[in-house]
Parts: sequence; structure tokens; C-alpha cells
Amino acid sequence: MVEPGDRAVAGQRLGIPESLGLSTLEPGQRLPTTPPGRQVSIRVQLLDDVTEVFDISQRAPAKALFDLVCVHLNLAERDYFGLQYQNPRRMMVWLDLLKPTLKQIRRPKNTILRFVVKFFPPDHTQLLEELTRYLFALQIKHDLACGRLTCSDTSAALLVSHIVQSEIGDFDEVQSFQHLLHNKYMPNQDALMDKITEYHHKHVGQTPAQSDYQLLETARRLEMYGVRLHPAKDREGTKLSLAVSHIGLLVFQGHTKINAFNWSKVRKLSFKRKRFLIKLRPDLNQSAYQDTLEFVMASRDCCKIYWKICVEYHAFFRLFEEPKPKAKAVLFTRGSSFRFSGRTQKQVFDYVKDSAFQKVPFERKHSKKVSGSSLTAQDRKTSTVPQESVSVDQTDSPLRLTLQAPVDDPTVTDGHQAGPGGPEGQVLPSSTRHTEQQISGVISVSSDLSDSPLASPPVVVKGQKAFPFGPGQSLNGHQPSPINAHSSPLSSPLFTDAGYVRTDDEDEVRRKFPTDKAYFIAKELLTTERTFQKDLAVITVSFQAVLGKQEVLPDSVRTLINTTYNPVYQFHQAFLKEVEQRLQQWEGRSNAHIKGDYQRVGDVMLKNIQGLKQQLTSLLQRHGEVLVELERSCRASQRLEEVCREFEQRKVCYLSLNMFLLRPLHRLLHYKLILERLCKHYPPTHQDFRDSRAALADISEMVLQLQGTMMKMENIQKLLELKKDLTGIQDLVIPGREFIRLGCLSKLSGKGLQQRMFFLFSDSLVYTSRGMTADNQFKVHGQLPLYGMTIRESEDEWGVPHSFTLFGQRQSVVVAASCVSEMVKWMEDIRMAVALVEQSNRPTDLLFTSRSDRSKS
Repeated sequence: MVEPGDRAVAGQRLGIPESLGLSTLEPGQRLPTTPPGRQVSIRVQLLDDVTEVFDISQRAPAKALFDLVCVHLNLAERDYFGLQYQNPRRMMVWLDLLKPTLKQIRRPKNTILRFVVKFFPPDHTQLLEELTRYLFALQIKHDLACGRLTCSDTSAALLVSHIVQSEIGDFDEVQSFQHLLHNKYMPNQDALMDKITEYHHKHVGQTPAQSDYQLLETARRLEMYGVRLHPAKDREGTKLSLAVSHIGLLVFQGHTKINAFNWSKVRKLSFKRKRFLIKLRPDLNQSAYQDTLEFVMASRDCCKIYWKICVEYHAFFRLFEEPKPKAKAVLFTRGSSFRFSGRTQKQVFDYVKDSAFQKVPFERKHSKKVSGSSLTAQDRKTSTVPQESVSVDQTDSPLRLTLQAPVDDPTVTDGHQAGPGGPEGQVLPSSTRHTEQQISGVISVSSDLSDSPLASPPVVVKGQKAFPFGPGQSLNGHQPSPINAHSSPLSSPLFTDAGYVRTDDEDEVRRKFPTDKAYFIAKELLTTERTFQKDLAVITVSFQAVLGKQEVLPDSVRTLINTTYNPVYQFHQAFLKEVEQRLQQWEGRSNAHIKGDYQRVGDVMLKNIQGLKQQLTSLLQRHGEVLVELERSCRASQRLEEVCREFEQRKVCYLSLNMFLLRPLHRLLHYKLILERLCKHYPPTHQDFRDSRAALADISEMVLQLQGTMMKMENIQKLLELKKDLTGIQDLVIPGREFIRLGCLSKLSGKGLQQRMFFLFSDSLVYTSRGMTADNQFKVHGQLPLYGMTIRESEDEWGVPHSFTLFGQRQSVVVAASCVSEMVKWMEDIRMAVALVEQSNRPTDLLFTSRSDRSKS
């Protein structure tokens, strides 16, 4: 421990610049004054599993502790993180930064706080700092190891391979196998050893920073990425889990997401005792609208914990600035005074983007590569590493390390070599690996580090990270001026210009992560195009392979699928390659940026949309025929229907088969939305504006031309889905029939008003109730043919609010809606359908259940 009399010596040794009274937390602000009172030691476990001790005043707010941790880490994008602890009821709770620490932690000696990721952004490219991405990678590593980040074996093996690449470098068969034997990254790791090594072999030359980037790129696509489940039940007692993300509230059953409520649809969040309430905004497109959703949690505390994190997520991702505190009530208070404290994501992004702070090297634990992007090549050659001894005080836990006076060793000058990642990482020679392992593990005796050609890992002195440079050496090996000898240990070089020189290599790294909005739109195009390519492969590869083995599909239908979908698949393969190449050029991952400006994507889209329009318009118009013929073949062959149902149960078919057939037409709408956003973003003088506008005109013409086909296919798809949900109806999908709407109405009978689900088609009105089947299907009670039907309001006749009578040729039915607007909409839709069916002069009966006409082939 550094004595008070040795502060000047310690300041010189650490090379800390003179404090100018500027905070490392916010520009233009001073360091917060420490409240008077006795000092208390708080233990904080960091993401690399190292436990640090920080001394704070008893009266200090929790923000003072959080700031000390972030200063210790030299962390700029700190608002993505938080401190978490276990309360006396054994529930994990976030530390409220506005309240005093000791009012939240009653027994600090027995409590260890955890510094973890609190807010998970949808795209890791929004994280501008390498250190931030490294900490996020450590969080992903923790979640994968504890089973919180569940995913397929392929995704898990890919994640682990990136972690191993970051920790030990390029693939070596013996070394990689031994490393995986001694390190547990996931629960079922032994069964995936071969797949992990296979992926690791493909990452040759990948630096730790690039491995972190690829790790986050893979993790953010997983459904459980950043999800923290809160157990709950619905009104029927079904066990569910609630979660929150950047888009809104999520509902899980097990580890499967079954519902999501976007922030734009949520009007209010509240809780009353054990009941958590979600009030939604009215949805004019849904007749069966439910205003309030209710979930039951284990206790009031569970509700409050979940409610708080929802409030913070909404403020962080949706607001432009930190919400202001409410004025205190004079007499009575109502509700909670809790509010989000800290910068929003937009404020963090703008602050880091506009601030000219400098980076400092940081140690990657368990990694043979050390991030040193802020050191120039000249500094790496000339900086000398002093001999240093570290003594250990084991009287308290965690270990406290004490720096002793170093001795310069001029013989050690240029002992390290550049790794495969260039300036972003250095490879330790084999002679120093043992030394690094000694320091990263538990140190029990004094260690002599004179053989290390790299600077020793940071040593902890009361929560402050000290870089062991020699006397009179600063970060770059320069002699500090005498006025810097008494600098405050809290002043960090994070926001100052002293001791930092930006290199060309670092500019190259910055070019890999553009911040222009057009880049993120192009990135969205790339990621969704990859997903679309996989969806096309479900039809052209996986489904065709199953049909080839079974031989149940007629040759004419097989030929129709091949001729209409295979050319689309091949075309989009070439399109995907062009988009990938353009994004690589945009990010600076190729030498093409030297020859021209490739920071645009409108020209690529214009070229391919013109090809799509000329080559594939006629094929896309025939996609409706595929859906009709496939349904006709399934009705004719029970065996083919069983094969299709079995295929839909496979993992590759994560949607219904018919939805994959619709994907090419839906993709055109997505292209249109992307181009509209590009044209809105670009000024008319931008070089990409003309190409984007021309591509938008072409895709709009295609959408208009194919709108009839799209509406026809979507109607057939709705009918096929309803066929699965309704029992007691045969041949629901027939030419000319359209589905119009569904909703809940009360039917008047001898037993009074009974709630029924009504389905309105273009020729019939069907009313059902929820059946007792295993699939929870709707049981058909009856139908009313629309041909010859009349409708009349009957509220005065029956004394039932919002009621109307349907007069059919065979029977009459009295129904009641929940409100006037719903009654009016139902009556308008029924009258419109009656007019259409009378024009076609085609009465239809639905209630036939015989299946004797189907073959058993």
C-alpha cells in the first residue's frame, strides 16, 4: 500500500500528468467532492473475474463508487454498464446511483458487487471503443458459460472458437486441444470439441480486437442475447418469463420468445403487489384489442425489480437526454420517485464520437496478445521495461499488491515482436508466458519480472490501475516535467492529449467502423440479405432434398418449384456477394478504398434491381401458382401433407412452409423501405442520391406490378393457417374465397349471451368456440351463408347494448359487440361481403368434414 509520504514518488513512477482540475467523467466538470465521513472499503468483481477494493465515504452516493470503477478501467462508454449485487432476499439488484451506497448495501464487508453489462445495444457497431467491445465479449463469455445464452450447437461452437482465438491466438492442434481441456466455456463443451477446433482453424490471422468484433456479431443474432429472464405467470397460470430489450418488453415460454411489445405500443407500465400490468395503446387494426395485460410474479419485490429495469431500458434507448427529476410534492406523494440516471445511448454515442480523448493500453486477461494500439512503432522499440518486484499483503481479501521501487534494466529493449494482427496485438514470446500466467493467477510469493519484455500487467493499488513504468517514465517513455510529480492518482490520461500520438494504423482501425447512417442502413441490407438467402435455401435445398427422398410430389409441381424459385436463389446469391464486397470496401477491409470512393450502396442496388426487374418479374408472378398447386397436391395426397407437416417440425423450417414461399415477394417491400430511408437520408447533392432514387423508382414499379400476386398469396396463406386452427371445416381453401376479418362477438341464445369467435369470409360467416383439443383449436358451431343475408340493428328490440341481427336464408342470429365502433365496423364489412357474393351469384357451404375422397398415396 502506498504511504502518504510516497505519493510524489508514486506519481512520478506512474507517469501521471498534472491535474488541471478537469474530471475524467464529463468535460467541463470537476471531480465530485468526497463527502466527509469514515471511509468504507467496497469490493467489486470485474468482468475478468478480478476483485478490486475501492474506498468511499459512508455518505457517498453510489455514483461515486461507479465512477471510481470506470476511472480505474479507463472506460469512456461507461453508461452501458452497471453495478449489481445480491440483496438479503437473494435477488440480484442493480445499484441505484442516486442513493448512498451504504443505504442499499447493509453489510459491505460480506457483499461483493459485480460490474457487468446492463444495456445491450442491438448492433455492436454502436460501441466505438475497443475496450468496450472487449468488456462486452467478456460478458458474452460469462453468459455462455453459465447457460444463460442458450443457442444451437453450431452457434455455441462458433462463439467459443472466437473466444479461444482471442485468448491463445492462431490455431495449433496440440495447444488448442490442451487449452479447451483446461478451460470450460460452455456446459456441453466436450461434445463440441471437434466443431470448435474446426472453426478455430478458420480464424488464422485474426487479432483479439477482431475476434471480439466477430464474437459480438455472432452473439447479437441469437434470440437470448442480452436477455435476463424474470419468472412470471399469465392469468391462466401458465409459467412464462418476462424480459426487456432495446425494442420493448419480451415474453418467453422456456427459452422461446412467444410475444413482444414494442415501446411504441406500450402506454404505461405499473405494478400492484404481485401483479405486473402493461397498458397498451389502442390498435385500430385489431378488433380483439386488449387494453391491459396482467402477469403475476413471485412477489412485489420481483415486480419492482423488473419495473425498474424496464424504466431504465426505455429511457436509455428511447430518450435523447437524461430525464429531469420530478418536483417533490408538498403534502402527499404518489407512486415511485425512481428515475433513470445517466446518459442515454444517443448522448453516449455523440459524446464518444466528438471527444478527442486518447486510448491507453489495457490487458486482456487469459490472452497472449496485449492491446497496444495506442503505442507507436517507435515507442515499442525504444521503451524500456524496468525490473520490478511485487510484494503481496495477504492479510485481507482480495489480494492487495504493493509497488516497490523499480530498477532500470537497459538490457531489455526490443524483446517483443508484432503479432499477426499488426498494431492491434502483440504476441508474447514463449520465455514470458510463464511469467504472465504467474501474475494472472493467484500470487502467493514475490515474483521477479525482469525477464518480461513487455510491461507487466496493471497492479492494483486501492482500486487504481498502475502501469509499472520506470522512474521518470511516462506512457510513451518520455521524461515528465517536474510539475507533474504531484499529480492526483485519479487524473487519467483518458481525456488529455499528453503522452499520446495517433498513428496511421489507428486511423485504419477507425475506418473499419463507420458512423454514417447510410452505413448502418447498408449493414441492415447485408444482414437481412443473408437471412433471406437462408430462407430461400429452405425451399430450394432442404425441402427439395426431402421431396427427393420421399417421391410424393407430382413431377409437374416439382418442375414448377424448380423453375420459379431456383433462378431467384441464384440471382440473390450473386447479389449477396456484391453487397458483402461493398461493405468490406466501405469498412476498409480491402485495398479498394485506395482506388475510389465506395462508401455508398445505391449503385449496387440499382444494378441488381434492374436485373431483378428484367429477369425475374415473370417468375415472381408465378409464385402464386406454386402455393395453389402445392395445396391442391396436399389435399389429393395425405402422404404428401404428412411429409410437409414433418418438414415444418424441423429446425431449419422455423416458419410455416408457405411463409417461405412468400418471402421473395415480401423481400421486395423491404428493398423499397431501405431505399426510401436512403433517399430520405441523402441530400440531393450526394453522389449516391441519384442511384438510390432510380432504384427506388424501379422497385416501386415492381411492387405495384406484383401487388395482385402478393395479395392473392397472402390470402391463401391466411386460409391455410385458419384451416389448421378450425375443426369441422373441409375444403376451406377454394378459388375465389377471401378471408376478411375475425373477432370476438357475443351470441344471444337461450342461455343468454355466449362469447364466440367469428370468422368472416367473402361467402360465409362462421362462429366458433375454443375447443378442448391438444392443439387448442376452434370448434365450429355453425355458419351463415352470406348469399341473401340482411342485417339490422336490434339494440332496442333485445335490450342488449351494441347488438345487431343477421337474417340468413336458413336462420337468424343476434350478436353483440363490445362497443359502438366495433359494431359499426362489423356491419360495414358484412354488408360489403354480402354485396360481393351476390354479384358473383355463388352460394357456398363450408361445413363438410368427409375425407373419403382423399387418396392414401
